[in-house]
Amino acid sequence: MNKLTLTMSALCALTAVSGCSKDASDDEIIEKPNVEIVNGMLTPEVLEAFGRVSSAVVSPDGKEVAFTLGYENIEKNKSNSEIYLVSTEGGEPRRLTKTAASESNIQWIEDGKKIAYLRYDKETEATQLFVMNSDGSDQKKISDVKNGIECFVISPDGKKIIYASPIDDFNKKDEELFKDLPNTTGRVVDDLMYKHWDEWVTQIPHPFLADFNGSALENAKDIMEGEPFECPMRPFGGAESFAWAPDSKSLVYVSRKKKGMDYAFSTDSNLYLYTLEDGKTEDLTPDNFGYDTDPIFSPDGKTLAYLSMETPMYESDKKRLTLLDMATRQKRDLTENWDYWPEQFSWAPDGKAIVFTAYYQGTAPLFSIDVNSAEIKTIADGICDYVNVTALSATKAVALRHSMQAPNEICLADNGNVKDITAVNKDLIDQLKLGEVKKVIVPTTDGKEMVCWEILPPDFDPNKKYPAILYCQGGPQQAVSQFWSYRWNFMIMAANGYVIIAPNRRGLPGFGTEWNQQISKDYGGQNMKDYFSATDYIKGQPYVNADKVGAIGASYGGFSVYWLAGHNDGRFAALIAHAGIFNMEAQYLETEESFFAEYDMGGPWWDKSNAAAQNTFANSPHHFVNNWTAPMLITVGELDYRILASQGMQAFNAAKMHGLEAEMLVFPDENHWVLKPQNAILWQRVFFRFLDKYLKDNTPKDN
Repeated sequence: MNKLTLTMSALCALTAVSGCSKDASDDEIIEKPNVEIVNGMLTPEVLEAFGRVSSAVVSPDGKEVAFTLGYENIEKNKSNSEIYLVSTEGGEPRRLTKTAASESNIQWIEDGKKIAYLRYDKETEATQLFVMNSDGSDQKKISDVKNGIECFVISPDGKKIIYASPIDDFNKKDEELFKDLPNTTGRVVDDLMYKHWDEWVTQIPHPFLADFNGSALENAKDIMEGEPFECPMRPFGGAESFAWAPDSKSLVYVSRKKKGMDYAFSTDSNLYLYTLEDGKTEDLTPDNFGYDTDPIFSPDGKTLAYLSMETPMYESDKKRLTLLDMATRQKRDLTENWDYWPEQFSWAPDGKAIVFTAYYQGTAPLFSIDVNSAEIKTIADGICDYVNVTALSATKAVALRHSMQAPNEICLADNGNVKDITAVNKDLIDQLKLGEVKKVIVPTTDGKEMVCWEILPPDFDPNKKYPAILYCQGGPQQAVSQFWSYRWNFMIMAANGYVIIAPNRRGLPGFGTEWNQQISKDYGGQNMKDYFSATDYIKGQPYVNADKVGAIGASYGGFSVYWLAGHNDGRFAALIAHAGIFNMEAQYLETEESFFAEYDMGGPWWDKSNAAAQNTFANSPHHFVNNWTAPMLITVGELDYRILASQGMQAFNAAKMHGLEAEMLVFPDENHWVLKPQNAILWQRVFFRFLDKYLKDNTPKDN
């Protein structure tokens, strides 16, 4: 349920504006919407009007940043992103593209004279490679790949390209079985991983190497031809799965070379070195059985840096920033003595340091680590998160910065001094009344200190009594840092008159390995006590109506809501769960990435000799429905194959059969998240109608 490198907000933006679907283009260009803000109120419509900044890519000379900026159109129920250019010193961005199809995967080429990127092409009904001059002129399509291009990286010398394109999966239909049944929709399944995230596995991505001359791709070759494995890895892998050596004579790619049941129960992805001259492939990380990802060569090509997890099947293990000497093949854990871990990193141009982001005590600052001494310095912090970092030196970097009060903007961090170089959403932010965000420390039941974020409504009056919300995080090991979400947005909750408490309970990164690991095989244990501690803290504040407190959450947060429903001793007056686990026994068998359930739950529920597994399943929320007392709203997406919609439907049915007031919102066309603009608006409307009904007064609201 977690993700390797993408934050929730970044992934939502990527999915919403990537332009990789067949209906991603129409004749009308989606522009910045006009939206009316009344009395500084952040509404669902205003939230959807924010520009979504992503993919900030620094030019070779370090003077400019190309980035994508996307907007949504509620009426058309579509999104679109365009490429812009801005100086690293700031100023007004220049728009480079203006099309009805989204652009993505930006790369500077020809020493900054041109930019390569992806765009959906109506003619081929697929995403293709385009090239334009750095001023946006002379835009032209240069690929005609049958199944389209998902991501790419052009070699440093500009003569080669590695790109990912889907190929037919190796589970072929038996021709004899299907020969006279042209209209059958049946699928014959004989192994696991027959579906993933939100799609049935009928194709898998493969890496193709081709000649590139700036105007065409030629002599394309599948460098994993005949191998029934994916590269990049589904569902989140992209261009970060490829790394060119600086001399362009070799490249490294990431693949989990397993299939079926072996794939479903493994996190053993490896780094593979492919040499262009002889076409040979070498496994660089055969001795590690957890994830190895995100390879990046040092500027001189002598060292490969990458992120590595040591524990098999544990997707939320500590990420080790590992250095591989390409001459000796010796490995070194650069962050061995640091009890936190990088999420994304970039080499300094001189190769003497690496700049990276990491969750640290509730935020995600920028750090720099000396590759020789392993000394770590903070180069940018504050009440915010940094992502998508590009190092300009050991102490200077371009990154995206967001917080609970504002979405991504591009910034320049220089040895502690930080300035925004874009202000895409300043006009909206300046018109809004935003809630105050406070960092509070709450004691836990086992004598530790827990970092929580408390968010207060705009125009907060300490003499009033406000309803409050406990926010339960997903993952389960996903940080409650300064994220900006287009679904679980604390500013819109505060604007609707709610106090929010968002605890960094046990199991979240940013507080050391022990804190992060504690949750595994203890789903109904200490982390739930942490939620009680946070709830009791907020109920005890003089400005909170202790009788009007709700709990909300998605994914593992949805599990938490269901679990709290059966154990809360009357703490909550309303509950909202999205895409949550209700029946642990069913979840163990239903989820597609079985390694997650195997590790975090401790094993199968039928293994009666496994004490850890038996404890997990004994704490499944479905065992405690008889204790449910609070009204409940449940929302699900029927394309969610990580936590099936049936989990939420079971919970809704149980609530109704138990005699509770309950509602359910079902989206047939959404996955684990709610991404389509009109669906997003409806979700917010139903969300607040439900909360207002039970936490503000007892008068039912009109539809």
